[in-house]
Amino acid sequence: MFKQRLISSIIVFIITVTFIVLGDELLFLGLLAISLIGLSELYRVVKLEKTLLGILGYIACIAYYALLYFNFTNYTVLCIGFLLLIMMAYIAVFPKFSIEQVSYVFFGLFYVAIMLSYIYQVRILDTGAYLVWLIFISAWGSDTSAYIVGMSIGKRKFLPNLSPKKTLEGCIGGIVGAGLIGYLYGLIFASNFLSIPNPKLSFAIICASASIISQLGDLAASAIKRNHNIKDYGKLIPGHGGILDRFDSIIFVAPVVYYLITLVG
Repeated sequence: MFKQRLISSIIVFIITVTFIVLGDELLFLGLLAISLIGLSELYRVVKLEKTLLGILGYIACIAYYALLYFNFTNYTVLCIGFLLLIMMAYIAVFPKFSIEQVSYVFFGLFYVAIMLSYIYQVRILDTGAYLVWLIFISAWGSDTSAYIVGMSIGKRKFLPNLSPKKTLEGCIGGIVGAGLIGYLYGLIFASNFLSIPNPKLSFAIICASASIISQLGDLAASAIKRNHNIKDYGKLIPGHGGILDRFDSIIFVAPVVYYLITLVG
């Protein structure tokens, strides 16, 4: 199992680096594909992935990315239109769907498609080729640091009903670890961030803050799965589960990093 997880992690890492480095349309299309797969995994939890509501969710996801690509930022129109469409579908085939399922579909557009798109939005910023890595430092760096500290000195359980293996020491270690990695990243690449005052301190604060959000994202994903009595969202990534299992923390971190960057820049 460990070997399988390791191989999968290496493959996911290589693919991620390739898409991020090349950026532009490749990253955009990659995130669109990931968002559609993630939506399918989320909708499968409530048996909507092949239904009319699910199809409307996929269409809304594509429409959102089209608006993003052409730099049309008035997403309120899309959200209102999407809500009207799924409510019309809800009425037209009543009582096939419950209002909870309708809410789940609407939630999915924000939780998966819109949140993940901020990876692309960070990448297209000035010096975005460097700034985008703060997302992964905050999420995966936090996860790794939390795991190492938790395994080494973790004693106090943190929300055991939701995540039995998490400890308070591990959570704090994740925040400190992400902040430290962010500081080192700012130190190494300081010359690339002339518009950001004191990138070492700025990145340490951004990554430490985003680490808190990263852990929230991980716990939120766990809560959804526990509510529906499933272990993983999917089986696409051997040893890890589905797209949402691997990107659960990234989903929350990406928009937070984007807005913190715009705040300090």
